[in-house]
Amino acid sequence: MKAFVVDRYGRKHGLRAGDMPVPALHEDDVLIQIHAAGVNPLDAKIRNGEFKLILPYRLPLILGNDLAGVVVRVGSRVRRFKPGDEVYARPHKDRIGTFAECIAVKEDAVALKPTALTMEEAASIPLVGLTAWQALIEKGQLRKGQKVLIHAGSGGVGTLAIQLAKHVGATVATTTSARNIELVKRLGADIVIDYTKDDFAAILKDYDVVLDTQGGNALEKSLRVLRPGGKLIGIAGPPDPDFAKEMGASWFLKAAMHFLSHRIRQAAKRHDVSYSFVFMRANADQLGQIARLIDAGAIRPVIDRVFPFASTKEALAYVETGRAKGKVVIKI
Repeated sequence: MKAFVVDRYGRKHGLRAGDMPVPALHEDDVLIQIHAAGVNPLDAKIRNGEFKLILPYRLPLILGNDLAGVVVRVGSRVRRFKPGDEVYARPHKDRIGTFAECIAVKEDAVALKPTALTMEEAASIPLVGLTAWQALIEKGQLRKGQKVLIHAGSGGVGTLAIQLAKHVGATVATTTSARNIELVKRLGADIVIDYTKDDFAAILKDYDVVLDTQGGNALEKSLRVLRPGGKLIGIAGPPDPDFAKEMGASWFLKAAMHFLSHRIRQAAKRHDVSYSFVFMRANADQLGQIARLIDAGAIRPVIDRVFPFASTKEALAYVETGRAKGKVVIKI
């Protein structure tokens, strides 16, 4: 099958188009013919080797982290799907590879595709939808009447997170540039801060939850907008000891994550708030709940561009510019 492959880590080595074997089907797997795949900043970070300690892939590696497609075959223990079903998925982190014509995915990572969406629209949802859900609903326990700040509201995660937060009844503030203000307002943002000219930390206060997608200076400044007992949730790092425990990290990695997150955790303690890191995981049940929200009209995908499969390298380069509004998708 045709696929886009990483042979060696590093930006300069990039991706190559090549032929790879159709993946073997385990008894609890679903073999999916991929119609479209989402392209994410995570893909570039994996290609560059930024996650090689956390995610020790065996090279060559087929890149790609979310998809929509049609079930071709199912393993002997699969009960929820049959050939012909239209599905979408974020494969488990150790079995990625959606920049290809086929993939085998564990049944517990696959959900029926939202009926309201095309394949390209559906492929834009899994990674960012699960990230928003696990950060805001699961970790942040966001609820009606609370206030949440979502950084980079026009990005892939931001566009989904704004809609999800509005669905639960929260007041939503977001940061973006002037050219995307109308977009995030249409998605439901109540307060929009142009980060190119205004300081969000000087404007906002007493927030219950902050979803940080940026890291660095924005992460530390976010502590100042939270009320006592508030929650700062980061998806750009640094990883914390709880994450190390969840992933069953070695003692070396646990120590490294403890060290890397020490400064932000201590700063959070001084502000009487909590800091936690979320690295999104595959979850079919949550994808099913997201699909129901989409079909009910509560959430809609935001897609910037759809590239043909042959232009996967160009699609990834476009995502790396950081200028995409919502998601970039490749059509296979």
